[in-house]
Amino acid sequence: MGTQATKLSILIAGLLSLPFTFAAEAGDVASHVDETLTVIGRAEASILNIAANVNVIDSAEIQMSGATNLTELLRGQSGLQVSDNNSGAVFALRGFSAGQAANNTLILVDGRRLNNIDIAAPSINAIPLNQVERVEILSGSAGVLYGDQAVGGVINIITKAPNASGGSVQVSGGSFDTYEGRADVSGAINQDWRYYLAGSYQQSENYRDNNDNETGSILGRVQYQTTTDKFFVETGYYDDKREAPGALTQAEFEANPRQANEWSKGAYYHNMTTAARMGYQHQLTQAWALAADVNYSDTLVVSKSGENSRSLLEFNPKAMASIATRNGELNIIAGADVSRGEADFDLSYMQRSNVQQLLSAYVQADVPLTQSLSYVVGGRYSDVSDSLEDEDAYPLGIDLDEDASALELGLNYRPSHDHRFYLRAESNFRFAKVDEQAYTSPGVLGLKPQTGRSYEAGWDWSLSTQTLSLNLYRLALENEIVFDASAPTPIGGNYPGANVNADQSRRYGADLDWDWQLSRDIQLGLEYNYTDAEFTAGMNQGKALSWVAKHTGRGYVSVDIDSQWQVFAEAQYTGERFIEGDNANLDPRLDDYVLTNLALNYSHQAWLASLRVDNLFDKDYVSAGYYSVWGNGYYSGTGRAVRLSASYRF
Repeated sequence: MGTQATKLSILIAGLLSLPFTFAAEAGDVASHVDETLTVIGRAEASILNIAANVNVIDSAEIQMSGATNLTELLRGQSGLQVSDNNSGAVFALRGFSAGQAANNTLILVDGRRLNNIDIAAPSINAIPLNQVERVEILSGSAGVLYGDQAVGGVINIITKAPNASGGSVQVSGGSFDTYEGRADVSGAINQDWRYYLAGSYQQSENYRDNNDNETGSILGRVQYQTTTDKFFVETGYYDDKREAPGALTQAEFEANPRQANEWSKGAYYHNMTTAARMGYQHQLTQAWALAADVNYSDTLVVSKSGENSRSLLEFNPKAMASIATRNGELNIIAGADVSRGEADFDLSYMQRSNVQQLLSAYVQADVPLTQSLSYVVGGRYSDVSDSLEDEDAYPLGIDLDEDASALELGLNYRPSHDHRFYLRAESNFRFAKVDEQAYTSPGVLGLKPQTGRSYEAGWDWSLSTQTLSLNLYRLALENEIVFDASAPTPIGGNYPGANVNADQSRRYGADLDWDWQLSRDIQLGLEYNYTDAEFTAGMNQGKALSWVAKHTGRGYVSVDIDSQWQVFAEAQYTGERFIEGDNANLDPRLDDYVLTNLALNYSHQAWLASLRVDNLFDKDYVSAGYYSVWGNGYYSGTGRAVRLSASYRF
């Protein structure tokens, strides 16, 4: 962030963004320094004017990486720790295990929640990479602006907007009989109305046996825009059928990490999701604007064990103001988040249903004290109610009601264009999911909200050719919602353990990020992340939280060979960690590992091509794992994978 993209990456980004809003300019030496974020903050703001640790992966960086999906792109970025049980990736920020990450890292698409009302991980690869303009990553709590689940951080995926006419076609193929096709087109209906259509299809046998997938998506959007009004309506469908290879024993993993668990053969998941959203914004005056959006999603998951369905309806009105003062812009945002979710499980081992309703109100103000110093203050109140039925735990049904609040106070000091310092304190919370509420120990009627306090301090230094950022943080949690394999099993429970409000825990750490434009043709960067996470009370006091690596890092280099060829290489390091669920730290730590990725990119007029190799040295590693007194389960990370892609833009 803050360095100048290499010449070829700028050219590639420009070609790919011709029909859309974002285009990098070759002469903009420090284009990222004051880059505007559209949704982090729920209103437009410059990165360096937000009292938080924010990183933006723009279209030039996406193309420079040669990545073919969001998981490849995000792995190793901003301290993200990725877990993958061969059915979909989960992303953790600020020291959460794979089982907790899906509920403590909030993932948004254009500001719309992708997280589910149950513990299922959001389907991040439902968004093909050719539809992505940029990705915004806020590391740290965002409880005031986003409420539930914004504990470790927020990942906001910004899709392309149809502000010009054109389209593209992309095909790719590679290892494990992987084939993929994507296409998009946009154009004008008249002066104020525009449309965008996109589709994708992929099939692969994948790295492990019994892990074939067939995935497709379609998306349609119509938007209206004048000087005072913006309106859009969008609908999409996502279909993913994937075989599940299951977990391996340690002996099986060491003998052949590609094999499937013999008891999992024939297991599969078929995810079918329909989503629709609509939004409107009106500029009341030069300073004030009103906006609202409505989002709806409906998912059916069919498996060998039966089926479960979930739906979510959201309404999000807000008022925004940007008022000019002699010291700068006074920014105010106030709004409400109203949602109603339903989940039904009709499985061979479970009959369960839940209706969850959530109502929140929030306000935040960013106030300039001087032209170089500002403070941010805000608060949120949320109330959630669950109407839950479970044939074993709550056969007669039960109504649960909880509430939580969050407060925020931050300082942002920018003594010059090159330097920025910030301090930030914020409380956060998350409510229990339907799966968690229905699987508690005997006598526990509902889980308490998880609450926490986050403290951060940071410094950014941005020059025309270099950027350096340092962030220090501390996150303390109470009543953390986790699954404890040693807790008393619920009445009629199908497996040992239960969901509990765990003992107190704390995480503190540091993030260091450096990018350097060595010359017009060479760019390199290094990132190091330190996370110390442990229990601070209870029987595991002083023990490390499981599945959290203390040390992670990433390094990359990009070289423009000439005006058409570019080489990109990166190394991603994940340190030793205890297998998930081993909160008593009984087993030895899992080995650390380095993944090396390489991409060769070519551009000629409207044609683009990329050859990317992931896990170049074919490293065997555990991408997800679970502790059990009966024997641990291990999921294999993907071995060396080669992908050749070609696209044409018209």
